[in-house]
This record gives sequence, C-alpha cells and structure tokens, in this order.
Amino acid sequence: MKLAAVSAGLTQPSSTRLLTDRLVEATVRAVDDEVEVEVVELRDLATEIANNFVTGFAGRALRTAQEAVTSADGLIAVTPIFTASYSGLFKSFFDVLDPEALEGKPTLIAATGGTPRHSLALEHALRPMFAYLHAVVAPTAVYAAAEDWGNDDGLPDRIRRAATELSGLMSHRVPAREERLVPFAEQLAALTREP
Repeated sequence: MKLAAVSAGLTQPSSTRLLTDRLVEATVRAVDDEVEVEVVELRDLATEIANNFVTGFAGRALRTAQEAVTSADGLIAVTPIFTASYSGLFKSFFDVLDPEALEGKPTLIAATGGTPRHSLALEHALRPMFAYLHAVVAPTAVYAAAEDWGNDDGLPDRIRRAATELSGLMSHRVPAREERLVPFAEQLAALTREP
C-alpha cells in the first residue's frame, strides 16, 4: 500500500512538516498492511511549480512528486494557514495536477497556524477544494495551533482519530484502474462490508 504526504511548510524546521510526520506515523500504525511512504516537500518544488504555470510543462522533480501523489492509495495534505486560508504554494501544487488525479482518493486534510481562530480554514477552504477534486476526505481534519505543541490534550487524539479514519478509507478503496468498471452498487457494498 502506498501513502503520499504533501507538506507545504516554508521554514526549516517547520511545524507543518512536524504535523505531517506525526500524521504519517499514526496512519502507518493504523494500516493493517505494509506501507510505502513518500513525503513531498513543496518548499523544494516552488520554482518548478511556478515554471509549470508559465510553460505548461512539469520539471523532473515536480513530475516525480505528482506521480507519488497520484499513484498513492491515500493522501495526507498539510498546509500552514496564511490569511485565513491555505498557502499559495499548497494551492498551486494541486492546481498543476490533472483535475481528475485525486478522484476517489482517500485524503486526510490538516493545517498549522499561530492561533486556534484559523482552524475553520480546514472546513471553509481545504475541504471544499478536495471535494471539488473528488477526493474522499476523512471526516476528522487536524489543526495544530502554536499552543497545541507540547500539550498532550487534544492534538494526539485528533491525530490518532484522523489516521484511523484514513486507514479505513484506504483499506476499503477500490483500486483506481478498476473504479470506473465496478458498478456503483458493488463499490457501496465494498465500503460498507465489515473488515
């Protein structure tokens, strides 16, 4: 099973990358199978993403990142919150993906920010974007404010709950190549069947 994680943190070290790593670890523990993990650091791809907008062609590193995300069985997408929404770099990466690349892909959304007041950005910005891309977004989104780090109340439980939900979605997913061939009733039955 393949898991891709996209981290849009801009600093080094980054609380966004820290949250990404914790979500990846929790998801790997929750999946009842061997998991191959690929973490995509968007900070390293900023120039290639901008060039892709201008030229229409993805460079080698960007193509590798796009392939990691599109071929994965599950996706963890984490962004810092700037001005009450996802970062421009985060949005730009998903803008240069094929619009159908995330269709049916189990996805966990998460974000970091300086204050808890920005936590609703997950619901008013990230969730609608991934719904538009037809990803299957886990019910629990994880937000980590500055005060959540070093505090054992809340954040570890949200991480575990979200990772367990993503793991369940990944385990019941119909492989991408077969999705269009399997009748809807069979897909629904596969999702509701006990593991």
